[in-house]
Amino acid sequence: MTRTTAPAPAETAGPPGPAPSSGGARRRWWTLAVISTAQLMVILDATIVNIALPAAQRDLGFSDGNRQWVVTGYALAFGSLLLLGGRIADLFGRRATFLVGLLGFAGASALGGAAGSFELLVGARALQGLFGALLAPAALSLLTVTFTDGKERAKAFGVFGAIAGAGGAIGLLLGGVLTEHLSWRWTLYVNLGFAAVAFVGGLLLLQRTPRDRSARLDVPGMVLVSVGLFDLVYGFSNAESHSWNSPSTWGFLVGGALLLAAFAWWQTRAAHPLLPLRVLLDRTRGASFLAVLIVGAGMFGVFLFLTYYLQLTLGYSPIRTGLAFLPMVGALMVTATLSTGVLVPRFGPKPVVPLGMGITAAGLVWLTGLGLHSDYPAHLLPPLIAVGLGIGLVIAPAMNLAVSGVAAADAGVASATVNTMQQIGGSIGTALLNTLAASAAHHYLAGRDPRDRAVLARAGLESYATAYWWSAGFFAVGLVASALLYRRGRVVEDANAAPVVHF
Repeated sequence: MTRTTAPAPAETAGPPGPAPSSGGARRRWWTLAVISTAQLMVILDATIVNIALPAAQRDLGFSDGNRQWVVTGYALAFGSLLLLGGRIADLFGRRATFLVGLLGFAGASALGGAAGSFELLVGARALQGLFGALLAPAALSLLTVTFTDGKERAKAFGVFGAIAGAGGAIGLLLGGVLTEHLSWRWTLYVNLGFAAVAFVGGLLLLQRTPRDRSARLDVPGMVLVSVGLFDLVYGFSNAESHSWNSPSTWGFLVGGALLLAAFAWWQTRAAHPLLPLRVLLDRTRGASFLAVLIVGAGMFGVFLFLTYYLQLTLGYSPIRTGLAFLPMVGALMVTATLSTGVLVPRFGPKPVVPLGMGITAAGLVWLTGLGLHSDYPAHLLPPLIAVGLGIGLVIAPAMNLAVSGVAAADAGVASATVNTMQQIGGSIGTALLNTLAASAAHHYLAGRDPRDRAVLARAGLESYATAYWWSAGFFAVGLVASALLYRRGRVVEDANAAPVVHF
């Protein structure tokens, strides 16, 4: 086991090591800024293109049926290759993987921004996902090995978790500004600025990490998990444009599940497993992975359907839509920092994470009461703040505890597993909520005149409310699961398990 629990409140325990110098501390915080810039770029790219899709569709002339592949192309490559990217970071060095991922992501973004056809745009988005799968786990594992003091690590993961949770909303705001004032192409070109800053900072600040020359890449495991995750993400994405009863939907979902089961079996027998099961079987870490999965699935009930509601029902512009999410982002950042810096070190994760799940679920139920003429300050702002407060209490502690205490050789793959959970959760949430929302709208329209604008508007409200109810259900399940799985008391790391790197 990598962790035990202590019943009494105390300061966060961390691995022993020399006291950090003030110069080293400054370098670590600048390193956090570099890593966070790269992570923000990867996270916001999952949503920044969404607002630009109508403009891109008019420019390139692709159909409504093909529109989803601009988003799905990124998700497929990113979600299916994350574990491979994490193990590559462990085997070939996190710094080198981070820098290569930045360069590749920037190049793919430039290609997508200049795309003159639908096919080239989708190909560029898939390349973004591929290099993002290198970049994201390398970034999180670099953070893991950079901050080893308990108090510093809590603060660092508070910032990192806030960015992970708020990146989607920031992407919506930035996408609206760029699309409205420049062009949809700038939702891709903007990554060149993020990548340039992070690359220069990485060259100056990141230390080279040693590679394990005795280790080998688990090729059968790589094939099983990559194809299995691809099938799973594709199956859920396919459900958006086809029926859940479609053979192509169920075929990919069942195939993906079988391949992932075969992958888990193979990991118990492989000489150099791609994902050592010791990373998953720790109880606290397993609970944290599950929490990240649920947040990824449930957050789409906020970002996706509130975006539709604000623009289609209330008539907000893209910029105003993005601004409407800012209070939620601010609340999320406050509780993300508070939870990792104060609450979890003092009380442990058992009361904090379930509390966050419950607050988020309550905020989503609150959103079901929105109407055709709801007022933002009175009706929308309070539940948005509640959702932000709740997600902040969950995402930062979960991401911290999911990678805390792993052996140095497993830091990259543990980080990749966190990103995989978030991405797979998002894909499941998008497909499931879209299907349920569309079904709710269809049932409402049955027997009514679909040409009546008022009827269509109320059908939209029914679909949004259905999505909020189901998202609240996800978080209610998360409340029960996290309350059962997390142990009482604060988390104390095994000093021999945590990597120690001092500048």
